[in-house]
Amino acid sequence: MLGFVRTDSAALVSCLGDPQRSAMAHRELLRRGEHAVSAIRAGLHDGNPAVREGCCRLLDHLVDTDSMGELVAMADDPDARVRIAAFHALACDRCKGDTCAPGPDRVLEPALQHLATDPDPHVRARAAELVGKFARSDARAAAALKESRTNDPSPAVRKKAGWYAPGGPIYERTPPLRADSGNGSAHSSRRAAKAASAQSAGNRRGAAARSGDVIT
Repeated sequence: MLGFVRTDSAALVSCLGDPQRSAMAHRELLRRGEHAVSAIRAGLHDGNPAVREGCCRLLDHLVDTDSMGELVAMADDPDARVRIAAFHALACDRCKGDTCAPGPDRVLEPALQHLATDPDPHVRARAAELVGKFARSDARAAAALKESRTNDPSPAVRKKAGWYAPGGPIYERTPPLRADSGNGSAHSSRRAAKAASAQSAGNRRGAAARSGDVIT
């Protein structure tokens, strides 16, 4: 680790593609925080998909308004592992400040597209989480989740969509994000949604484990 402390951020980003060094590189880049964001953003365009995936995972914690557009674009990466990491980063509010939580104008359209058409079931499951954030406030999101809950070829994706679709456990515990509310109200709704999601996460993981699903 001492060697990594002396390593510049661009070199650390390259280490994300090395299975032997990726974990330590990730920790050191995360420790550097905003000082490493420029190198992490550059890593989104690396030829190694493992590097791109690692950069998406880092931006889950470190994304700012300048890098949000690049993170959204990673949802269309040709590698499924990168798309999974990108959708998780876009859907997860717990790891980032409310001011960086993306709104539906930026993320709902790509999430709807991948929920309906992505060939990888793990990507569709992550897209369902992001679509689910807007199921109470956007009719397209609710309709897409109902469709996925009924017709997705993957049982695990159908289950995940059912959690977020109207009538599902997460939907019922999550207050709406009102488009006409002020920032304070919107942030309060997001905090309530985080609390509800955390409260039910253990039960969801347990149910998935009992049924043999690998998507959590």
